[in-house]
Amino acid sequence: MALGASVEILDLRHFAATLLRPVLDAEGELWKQRLHWDYRTSARLLMQYLDNHMLPGYAALEAEQVTGYVFCVYEDSKAVVGDVFAMPSPLDGTESTHVVEETLLRHLLELLVNSPQVERVESQLLLHPSGSHAAVFQEAGFQIYRRLFLVQTLKNLIRAPQINLSSGLELRAWSDEDLAPGARLIAEAYRGHPDSLINDQYRSVHGSMRFLNNIVRYSGCGTFSPQVSHVVMDRSSRELVGLILGSRVSPQSGHITQVCVHPQFRRRGLARMLLSLASYWFTRQGATEISLTVTEANAEAITLYIAEGYSCKHTFDAAVWQRSNTY
Repeated sequence: MALGASVEILDLRHFAATLLRPVLDAEGELWKQRLHWDYRTSARLLMQYLDNHMLPGYAALEAEQVTGYVFCVYEDSKAVVGDVFAMPSPLDGTESTHVVEETLLRHLLELLVNSPQVERVESQLLLHPSGSHAAVFQEAGFQIYRRLFLVQTLKNLIRAPQINLSSGLELRAWSDEDLAPGARLIAEAYRGHPDSLINDQYRSVHGSMRFLNNIVRYSGCGTFSPQVSHVVMDRSSRELVGLILGSRVSPQSGHITQVCVHPQFRRRGLARMLLSLASYWFTRQGATEISLTVTEANAEAITLYIAEGYSCKHTFDAAVWQRSNTY
């Protein structure tokens, strides 16, 4: 199916936020139905950028109405495709929607891969089922990595889980002072990890610090919950050897934004303990379910999550393009 002649693809920065409000509202309903996430905080942030004409991307215009959009953000020499969404057509339904979204993506990807200053492009379109737009990314030279959206239904956990740590380790709640040691832990934990292929922030302490700031201070994934988030510290080195971070993504749903353990401290039950602790505190906050995402290639982590009561409710694609062949 070809894009209708009446649909125009125009620079997103030409449009005020109010013109995209119906599109964002429709997208918010889909986030609620498919993932049980409240999209309103993200929509408000997008509208601020739109009103400041600072959001690079494209809009689909039909009969003088914005019916879809795609945008990206730049991080030094990297671009991250933030989102793509088109409203269902009353005549053609989802088929027309798919065509508009793919057209928007093609425009953006063509722009990015032909921009000399862009060395790398990353994308994780969480809302869209795996395979939905894989062909468009592959045509542009992207590698595709399938990811799983896992959900655990929370039971009424009256008592906190039992904590069994060796004498050299200490468990405590997350604090802002953990940002730097947390970044060091993430960089070490993800060395050679499949997720470091998808998100290059994991490859350095500087990048991991940016990742943590986005999660903890800038609501990059829901509303950060210090009560849920914990760290495990090695008393001798004073370095973190494990951490778990959680955010509220809706009144009913919590989300694990990060869980990792230092390679030298794995297979001691730390990840299992941290997951149980997060489930307990999300339950105390009134959540009825908890979610997390994991790369399909990470079989060991998936085995752990399933053993802890998670099941796969949705799959989506991560896509990566690198100007050189070095990942």
